[in-house]
Amino acid sequence: MRKRSRRFSQLFDRVQKNKLYSPIEALDLLKNLSNVNFIETAEAHIMLGLDPKYADQQLRSTVILPKGTGKPVRVAVVTKGEKVAQALSAGADIVGSEDLIDDIMQGRLDFDKLIATPDVMLLIARLGRLLGPKGLMPSPKAGTVTTDVVSAINEFKAGKLEYRLDRTGILHVPFGKLSFQAEDLNINLKVLQESIDRNRPSGSKGKYWKSMYLSSTMGPSIPIDINLLRDSNIS
Repeated sequence: MRKRSRRFSQLFDRVQKNKLYSPIEALDLLKNLSNVNFIETAEAHIMLGLDPKYADQQLRSTVILPKGTGKPVRVAVVTKGEKVAQALSAGADIVGSEDLIDDIMQGRLDFDKLIATPDVMLLIARLGRLLGPKGLMPSPKAGTVTTDVVSAINEFKAGKLEYRLDRTGILHVPFGKLSFQAEDLNINLKVLQESIDRNRPSGSKGKYWKSMYLSSTMGPSIPIDINLLRDSNIS
């Protein structure tokens, strides 16, 4: 049986059993329950009716959260030619070509996103074993392989994030900080839900959304009424 701390158990007892919360109720409760000495991240954990071992049931996409993530994003760009100056002027934290690839091979990983232009992807291929397990390998699906480095940098700095199904068919997505207003977190959550529906894989059959829980970094999970989220209209 899983052991819980006294602090966590006390918080868990304040979540009503056998109740599906509306998103705004859950967000208000998460904010009220938070009692740690740092600003926690709000997280959505969504079980979908997908089996990712089948190619037509995999889900991987990106979404721009209108209220941002609340987390500074360090962006590295591997490119060459005139794109180097463009990336620097757009606010990239680290920019380079073969030199940056060599640094990464030597263990430099002080970035959250790695953007690459298509003309350097053959050079970057050797980074796959290092970056792949960390979710940092550039990919067209993630919007991190592009010729428009300026737009990509601006989007990730503004709150664009990637989500992908894990091997058990669950999405784990951070969508803001508990320092945000509950209404702003709700807006981010609604945009995430719309993105997940919009990118429903072609192989999906039957019930798509199975369950959804919201939690904070150190707090208990709260079950959400999915229909209330999907039927809400947030302007």
